[in-house]
Amino acid sequence: MIDKNAGKLPEVLIDAEKLKAEFYKTSLPPLPVKFGTSGHRGVLGGGFCALHARAIAQAVAKMHKEDNIKGKILVGGDTRLMSRATAEICARVLAANGFKVVLPDIAVPTPVFSFEILSKRVCASLNGTASHNPPQDMGLKYNPSNGGPAQSGVTLKIEKYANYFLQNPNEIKEISLQNAEENGFIEKADIITPYVKALGKKIDFKIIKSAAIKAAIHPMGGASLAFYDAIKKEYSLDNLNIVSRDVSPDFKFIALDHDGKIRMDPSSKYPMRPLLDLVASGAYQFAAASDPDADRFGCATAKGGLIPPNHALCVMLDYLIRKQNPSKKMKAGRTLGTTHLIDKIASAAGLGVEEVNIGFKYFVDGLLNNSLIMGGEESAGMSVNKWVTEKDGILAVFLLLEIMSATAQDIAGLYKQLTALHGDPVYTRIDMPVSEEIKTNFKKTNAASFADLKEVAGERAIKIRDGDGVKIYLEDSWFLARPSGTEAIVKFYAETFRGAAQLERIIEEGRKIFRL
Repeated sequence: MIDKNAGKLPEVLIDAEKLKAEFYKTSLPPLPVKFGTSGHRGVLGGGFCALHARAIAQAVAKMHKEDNIKGKILVGGDTRLMSRATAEICARVLAANGFKVVLPDIAVPTPVFSFEILSKRVCASLNGTASHNPPQDMGLKYNPSNGGPAQSGVTLKIEKYANYFLQNPNEIKEISLQNAEENGFIEKADIITPYVKALGKKIDFKIIKSAAIKAAIHPMGGASLAFYDAIKKEYSLDNLNIVSRDVSPDFKFIALDHDGKIRMDPSSKYPMRPLLDLVASGAYQFAAASDPDADRFGCATAKGGLIPPNHALCVMLDYLIRKQNPSKKMKAGRTLGTTHLIDKIASAAGLGVEEVNIGFKYFVDGLLNNSLIMGGEESAGMSVNKWVTEKDGILAVFLLLEIMSATAQDIAGLYKQLTALHGDPVYTRIDMPVSEEIKTNFKKTNAASFADLKEVAGERAIKIRDGDGVKIYLEDSWFLARPSGTEAIVKFYAETFRGAAQLERIIEEGRKIFRL
């Protein structure tokens, strides 16, 4: 159901002073630390407070000592209300435990944490962000030496130690920032120049400059603003206009999303409305955005309007294959819930596909060892080989602009060319509210639970996969159900190459099969 205020600017904003007080309150019982696919997140107060930051930092310090992990730790965050405070708390705790910390003066995008780690200037990072969640949310992400999201073995250890320190806060070490700086435990660093110059080796800015496509960029109030400024200056992109410079932590300039919440999601038509209006007016041929921590992308074009992430990923993959002529040993990486048009594009080029569980951490090894040309997920995250092992919304924005510049074609038109060659898929994702009983029962199902399934919606069942929900593969279609880890919903994904009516049949029969 779409909220009646979706697409409108918010009338009610966060109470910053109240949320700050809740963040520092010592009387509230904090919820346990729980790392999802991107760290621990929660609403400021019981969901995420100063004690969470202190406990997680102390847990990381304990783990680094036990595992003999040496090197500086990059600490920072995006533009959220308590991101800077969270970063400073982490820096104080790490310094008190004898670790040297790099604490930049500016907000730090998620891909830049990965870039700094892979450049060997730091060995790990703590990143204060809640991605594109509403403004009252806050979180912490840990990235280890591979630069990507931490694997479950690492996050389980951090959870265990952090929850111990939540119960035993007197065992957390902490010193003042001044003390840490005076004793050489905290240093500043230029994190913009190295990233911007290295990006020039992945993106052809000469083509972008010469094509002079009128392009609008919206940082969505996030950490990418200073980086877009630096890129524009470094590569003399006079055709590029940064259309919003507002970094207010209440995000009052972001239109309400489908559910009436402020959500800085660059793949949703509601927060993206200003950019859609710009391309519709003819003022710009291309408009793009990244979310507050710049790990997700969104784009709109004059001919195509808002480009779905699945469509953009297909166009990017096809372009990268043509540009790089990769070894036949390389694969295209996609998550379980991402379009299978990627498979057809890869197959036509003689490449395989690596399908992984949902979570960008599953692409890390392939991106590091150069076996993946690209890793992409339907929720608008991607990166490429020989680059960062985190999602990079900044890279994605400029790769899409390079594609339009190099081909002199609209992204939507390029996608239509691909569907003309390989088939035109119809795709959906539905968040289905369910009772806790239904959700619990579904968690008990696996591939063996559907071993007798022969046919769905008139298509033969080819394969069934479990391990991250249950996915059923048909002749020209597939569907997947995954229970949420935090909400009473089951996420249902489906795609078919047989048209919209077939998709409706699959949804109907799929719900019955999964008892949703």
